[in-house]
Amino acid sequence: MTAVPAITLNNAVQIPQLGFGTFQIPPEDTRETTLAALEAGYRHIDTAEMYGNEKEVGQAVRDSGLDRADVFVTSKLNNGAHAHDDALQAFGRTMDEFGFDYLDLFLIHWPLPGKGDFVETWKALEEIYRSGRAKAIGVSNFQPHHLRRLLEGSEVVPAVNQIEAHPYLTQDDVRAFGAEHHIVTEAWSPIAQGKVLDDPAIKRIADRVGKTPAQVTLRWHIQRGDVVFPKSVTQKRIEENFDLFDFELSEGDIGEISALDRNERTGPDPDRFNG
Repeated sequence: MTAVPAITLNNAVQIPQLGFGTFQIPPEDTRETTLAALEAGYRHIDTAEMYGNEKEVGQAVRDSGLDRADVFVTSKLNNGAHAHDDALQAFGRTMDEFGFDYLDLFLIHWPLPGKGDFVETWKALEEIYRSGRAKAIGVSNFQPHHLRRLLEGSEVVPAVNQIEAHPYLTQDDVRAFGAEHHIVTEAWSPIAQGKVLDDPAIKRIADRVGKTPAQVTLRWHIQRGDVVFPKSVTQKRIEENFDLFDFELSEGDIGEISALDRNERTGPDPDRFNG
């Protein structure tokens, strides 16, 4: 089985660069699908309280027979818990759902600029981090101006920023700000909900290297240094998305794919979304 590269976060925690996403997987399908991903070799599972399937992810990790320490699990704070005490209570619910002693990574899911104060919310995550119940903490969908405000009012630098990113939305400014401050970028919707798979440039590269357009796109993320977690509920696609480490894209390929950027989102704009 091919080993997945690991990235060292700013607190020395190691995170597998390829993970498995569980967004929009119904709870009744989550356990079996997550087990299939773990069997295929994934050792990084991404979920959120909002997804409603934390309990099933926890059950899959236990049923896999793998040591808890060998599976990196991420979850995210629900949007209705953007206050210090609410965030602490929400994390407690999350841990009850998982049935874990600790979480590898816990994120603020959205900045929600029109609701509450994400800096105050972040202070609750700092408490969780210091307690050891989360090995690392971070944010999701934060723009550079959100991150600047967070850094000015807090003590712990986020370990990651999970953002929508794909060839049609390369997010170079957010990624550059993250790199400057040692914040790792994670990419959700890495193939733009399938929109990029019919792009002529990506199809041409895929034909040349003998891989699928999805594999080429995910490999582009890997070579950019993103942490990426594709989602699928089919065994074949789960395995295909894991098969990224027996080929490399050239610098020209990377540049050609990056040039497809058109600032096109498939999800909400973080500056307008208030959940």
